[in-house]
Amino acid sequence: MKVTTGRVQRPAKSRENRIQTRILKQDLAGSFENKENELSDGLNKKRLQILLKGYGEYPTKYRMFIWRSLLQLPENHTAFSSLEDKGVHVAFLNLQKKYPIKSRKLLRVLQRTLSALAHWSAIFSETPYLPLLAFPFVKLFQNNQLICFEVVATLIINWCQHWFEYFPNPPINILSMIENVLAFHDKELLQHFIDHDITSQLYAWPLLETIFSEVLTREEWLKLFDNVFSNHPSFLLMTVVAYNICSRAPLLNCSLKDDFEMVEDMQAEVDQQRVEDEAWYQKQELLRKAEETRRELLLQEEEKMVQQRQRLASVKRELKVKEMHLQDATRRRFLKLQQDQREMELRRLDDELERKVHMRDREIATTAKDLEMRHLELESQKRLYEKNLIRNQEAVAKEMREDADAFRRKVDLEEHMFHKLIETDQTQNQKTQKLIEEDLAKAEQACLNADWRIQALHKQRCDDLQRNECYHEVARLLRENRRKETEVLNAMMGEEAKKWEEAKEKDFHLKSEKKASALADASRKWFLEKEINDALEHAEHPYRKAVPRYQNGQVASSCSPRASQLNAVSETDSATCISLNQRRIQWGTMERDLMERVRNLRQRLAAQARNRCQMPHLLAT
Repeated sequence: MKVTTGRVQRPAKSRENRIQTRILKQDLAGSFENKENELSDGLNKKRLQILLKGYGEYPTKYRMFIWRSLLQLPENHTAFSSLEDKGVHVAFLNLQKKYPIKSRKLLRVLQRTLSALAHWSAIFSETPYLPLLAFPFVKLFQNNQLICFEVVATLIINWCQHWFEYFPNPPINILSMIENVLAFHDKELLQHFIDHDITSQLYAWPLLETIFSEVLTREEWLKLFDNVFSNHPSFLLMTVVAYNICSRAPLLNCSLKDDFEMVEDMQAEVDQQRVEDEAWYQKQELLRKAEETRRELLLQEEEKMVQQRQRLASVKRELKVKEMHLQDATRRRFLKLQQDQREMELRRLDDELERKVHMRDREIATTAKDLEMRHLELESQKRLYEKNLIRNQEAVAKEMREDADAFRRKVDLEEHMFHKLIETDQTQNQKTQKLIEEDLAKAEQACLNADWRIQALHKQRCDDLQRNECYHEVARLLRENRRKETEVLNAMMGEEAKKWEEAKEKDFHLKSEKKASALADASRKWFLEKEINDALEHAEHPYRKAVPRYQNGQVASSCSPRASQLNAVSETDSATCISLNQRRIQWGTMERDLMERVRNLRQRLAAQARNRCQMPHLLAT
């Protein structure tokens, strides 16, 4: 057997790839002796062998990478694409009939890989065991067809290069080598094979054709090829001998050829069963560990949840405390603001009261001045009347001898003065009535303003009560139960109803006061009109009586005209004096009554204003 030493041989390459390979060789550093141990990407074959010897296999995560480094695959995409473009080889068009594979993808990859190998070398199109040899690698590298093709090609060139020397017959040279090794390690087993006419084509060649894929599990097969790719190509032959030595007990019990074949199958089944049992036990162990891990995770999660709940509760408490502080601060600010508003309102009401008192004082002073002026006017009129009376008396004494024309002028003068006095009285009455009406209008306006203020204050009080209820309700939710809150709310509602009833009673009282004021205005107006009419009638009555007397006296005393004239003048003067005295008394009485009523009305209005000003303070308390 010829075995190549040194570097592992690679598949044939195109000219371009050879040029590229040569360039890479020029860049490699190190001596020729260490080239076998030096791999690409900084890997070292000796270190990998030490790792494999220590753990028995390569890490699953890095196995494919290590294989590619150990085999030194060129990854020639151009060459593989040229082979793949040739399509499916004729020899593998009916591959599915001979090898029924359920996965269409796996079948398609296998067909393409075998076709590429057949296009690469025509001998592979007639190799019957090629699908069995390539299938494990196709299944392993089905997602990377280039790597699959190069792995299979590298395996054939380096580990199967002498299998085709007796093609299409089995490789007699390789089988003879296996037989010699078996004779060296186990002569008894080899003699048993010779005695029963069992050749190496039966106990060795089927293992090589399938490269142990039918007698080993996936994990065992991967471990095997970790060692195959890391050692000399003869390691594969030693593996065949070792497998038969491990199975020598059942093989020594066989005497027929069919029994040997059955032992091989049974051994595979036993191995498969053993693997399944081990897998089941491993699965149970993994499930147990997973359950323990799950329980530990649950305990950890529960501890975390408890800690989170504790932190959440502490955060809630802090937030609640902060919220209470904020509520207290807000309540204090609100109470301060409300207190400031009340103080401002009190100051405004005090200013309003001072203004009204000042206005009332001014009105009283003005009224006093008007009364004083009226009194002075009446005194002046009285003095004037007395002077006129004295003058008239003197004129009567002196002018007894004058004719009737002087008497008429005197009568006309007195009548004119009388009418002027009446007009003056009417003008003064109109002024007094206008002042009274203005005072009444102001009083009504004050009533309206007070009513509006009462309503505004009542609305503010209602708002304050509602906000106060809200604050009390929040406080009671923290300290008292539902029953006490309901009782307090009912009590507050009853108090509010009482307040509303009291407000309605005050409103009714205000309306009744307004009605009484209106009735008083109407009565006063009627009284003034009646007094004015009586005064007019009284003023006209003496004049109407004096004229007939004068005329009758003139007719009756035709014999003595001088005496009749004197009598008429004296009667007229006496009647005029009586009427003026009565009128003065009546006007004085009317003036006192009117002033008394105005004073009483103002006192009532002031009392009502004070009561209305006190009502908001009572409601606020």
